[in-house]
Amino acid sequence: MRPPRTAVSWPKLSALIPYAWLLVFFALPFLMVFRLSLSDSALSIPPYKPQIDWSAGIDGIKAFFGGLDFDAYKQLGSDSLYAKSYISSLRFAAEGTILALLVGYPMAYGMARCKPSTRSLLLMLVILPFWTSFLIRVYAWVGILKPEGLLNAGLALVGIPPTDLLYTPAAVQIGLVYSYLPFMVLPLYAALEKMDYTLLEAAADLGSPPWKSFWQVTFPLSIPGVIAGCLLCFIPMVGEFVIPDLLGGPGSLMIGRSIWMEFFANRDWPFASAVAVVLLLTLVVPIVLYQRQQVKALEAGA
Repeated sequence: MRPPRTAVSWPKLSALIPYAWLLVFFALPFLMVFRLSLSDSALSIPPYKPQIDWSAGIDGIKAFFGGLDFDAYKQLGSDSLYAKSYISSLRFAAEGTILALLVGYPMAYGMARCKPSTRSLLLMLVILPFWTSFLIRVYAWVGILKPEGLLNAGLALVGIPPTDLLYTPAAVQIGLVYSYLPFMVLPLYAALEKMDYTLLEAAADLGSPPWKSFWQVTFPLSIPGVIAGCLLCFIPMVGEFVIPDLLGGPGSLMIGRSIWMEFFANRDWPFASAVAVVLLLTLVVPIVLYQRQQVKALEAGA
């Protein structure tokens, strides 16, 4: 007797949706870029060689894999400019993430401790910048930071000498922190809002000063939000292109800008793809660390 067929339930199918999403929007585009990075360099005339000759069967596939080369990666390793770009991008992203944490933590803590009605208003104000184009928001900082801009006009009113911040690394940091601050505030707020604040009352009853209660109770409980916020800021900051292009000067060399130059100015798509692949592999490290931390947190809470 034939055993009855097991019906495929909707929950089982829905569990496949995230994998399908990753396959279509991450794995396939990455494989396409990786394939392009192993192609022969040519001046912006895709498709790039080698191509698979399907009519030749197995021999065509063998010829395709035999024609792949690593010249773009060799060139990337021999030019110190790109190593400096990677290091500079990591430094800008690390500094910007720390500044965003220092600014965003008090904001999130204040939002979590205020009244529910005020909390909704503050949340809306944090999200409000997303309603405007990212490019327009960054370009607005050009008007603020330029020599005759709003910043120097305000400094002149209080008798402070004017400063020239535009096209400096400081302007890039200002743009990075401003643009990615909501990505720091929202995870921190989510972690602080669900915290049991009776623990602080208990610590106060036991004679703990507020600063000690914060350091030994509040901050450890908010560490998941701190890690999530830092990763959400750090990862896009590393590959940022618009902010260093509009606000930065020659000293604000970042890898996102280098990729843009290779794609659109030099039109060397295989080499630009190699730069992008190495950048992505660099960012895999913090993502894996975050996943391991999440697994440990889930196991600890189980």
